[in-house]
Amino acid sequence: MIHNFFVLLFQLVPLFVIIGSGAVGASLYLMRLAMFNPDVSWDKKNNPEPWNKMAPNDQYKLFSVNMDYSSLKKDRPDF
Repeated sequence: MIHNFFVLLFQLVPLFVIIGSGAVGASLYLMRLAMFNPDVSWDKKNNPEPWNKMAPNDQYKLFSVNMDYSSLKKDRPDF
């Protein structure tokens, strides 16, 4: 009886590893969005509009295809 339980538990290890790594990855991505995305403002007293303080060459996307942020120039007014 105990042997069958450990065999069943051993067969479920890959499932737990895959589900656990997916949960950790989703949690880390949500934390990255909450901390580094300019659309989220945690401190409304000192920095109420963080999207206005972004330089045009700041990359805030996780992955961008065929986009060189270092060559962008500022084309908007300061507020």
